[in-house]
Amino acid sequence: MNWEMLSAIGQVVAAIGVIISLIYLAVQIREQNKERRRTGINILTVQWSDLVKTGQESREFAALFLRGMRSFHDLDAPDKLSFSAFFTRYTRNCEGMFIYYRDGALEKALWDEVERTMNDYFAYRGVKEWWATRKHWLTDEFRTVVEAIIAKNPEPKIIPLTT
Repeated sequence: MNWEMLSAIGQVVAAIGVIISLIYLAVQIREQNKERRRTGINILTVQWSDLVKTGQESREFAALFLRGMRSFHDLDAPDKLSFSAFFTRYTRNCEGMFIYYRDGALEKALWDEVERTMNDYFAYRGVKEWWATRKHWLTDEFRTVVEAIIAKNPEPKIIPLTT
C-alpha cells in the first residue's frame, strides 16, 4: 500500500464519519422538535383544564356563565367582567391551539376537536354578543376562523338555557 491509497482510505472513513454524525444530528433535532411541540401542547392542555375548573368549582360562576350564554348585554358590569375574563382566556387558548395547528405542531384531529368545542360555544347569543365587543383583541387570522364558525350559525345544544 502506498501513501495515496492510505490517504484515500482515510478520506472515505472520514466521510462515513461525517455522514453518521449528520444522521445522528438530524435524528436529535427531530426528537427535540417533537418534544418542544409536546411541551407546548401540554401547556395549552393545562391552561384548558384550569379554565374548565372555573365552572366546576364555583356554583356562582356557573350561574353567571349560563346567564352570559343567554345574553352578554343583560349582564351587569361585574358579571360582564367575569364572563369576559373567562371567554378571553378561552379564546386565547383556542388561538394558541390554532397557531400550533397552523404551524404543523398540532394534528388535524386535535384541532378538529378544538373547533367543535368552539362551534358549540359560539352557537350561543351571549357568546356572539361578547365576541362582537372583544374580537379586536385577537389576530386577524384567528378572527377569520371564529367568524367562519359564527357564519355557519350552529345550533345551541350543549347547555340548556331554559333553566
